[in-house]
Amino acid sequence: MILPAILVISVIAFFPLFETFYDSFYSFSLRPGSVKRFVGLMNYERLMEDPRFIAALKHTVFFTVVSVFFETVLGILMAVVVHQKFPLRGLVRAAMLVPWAIPTAVSSQMWRWMFHDQFGIVSKWWVKLGIISPGTPILGRPSLAMWAIIFVDVWKTTPFMAILILAALQVIPEELYEAARIDGANAVQRFFKITIPLILPTIGVALIFRTLDALRVFDVVYVMTRGAVGTETLAVYNRHVLMGRAFTGNWFGYGSAISVAIFVIISIFAVIYMKSLRLKFD
Repeated sequence: MILPAILVISVIAFFPLFETFYDSFYSFSLRPGSVKRFVGLMNYERLMEDPRFIAALKHTVFFTVVSVFFETVLGILMAVVVHQKFPLRGLVRAAMLVPWAIPTAVSSQMWRWMFHDQFGIVSKWWVKLGIISPGTPILGRPSLAMWAIIFVDVWKTTPFMAILILAALQVIPEELYEAARIDGANAVQRFFKITIPLILPTIGVALIFRTLDALRVFDVVYVMTRGAVGTETLAVYNRHVLMGRAFTGNWFGYGSAISVAIFVIISIFAVIYMKSLRLKFD
């Protein structure tokens, strides 16, 4: 019964993955007539010695840790707020999904304009607040660009975390809270003793989705900075290698090795998360 699904997944997922692994052991370009030369693990050895790859790895891990942390914390707070009963609650729930519904390329370009050093509204606000001086290029400063990208990603993806956590909140029996009130537990105690333990499985699943997505972040970084000024992530660097050098030199195998490295890193994080959840809830 599941054989057709397995065949489809094999064609659209496993075969390209196998092909990428296979290509990572060769040196060749996409130019017509290019000779495919077997180099073994040479591409992976180059990765470990490539300062640009190491820097991109650090940027990716930093982006992932910071953005997922804020998205999780803010997502929990947002879910708890919209879970309460108040007028127009349905409208508020629908409105909070707007940032997540906007295509990433569109929202990134929108924020890129808002961060513009000459006419961007965010830049003008920061100048008035004394955070930056007039004419400061927010997306052109290494100390500011990555934080601006993280801010945009948190703004866009927090609703995704919130909607998952809200679904978990809605299945918690109200009798548990009522019993806790009778026993004298205040709101803070109810939150940490009832709410958090019961939504931890959902938080774990949300963390897996967001972490795996953040580790391969591309669009928001590429649209806003093209990976310049200390914001280049692994996916952006891989794009530069595959699209910028694959036709002019024997870089396609090296780009495949970067793709494999991204896959391995994501797999490691996924295994750690899954084992942590299994140990927590078995």
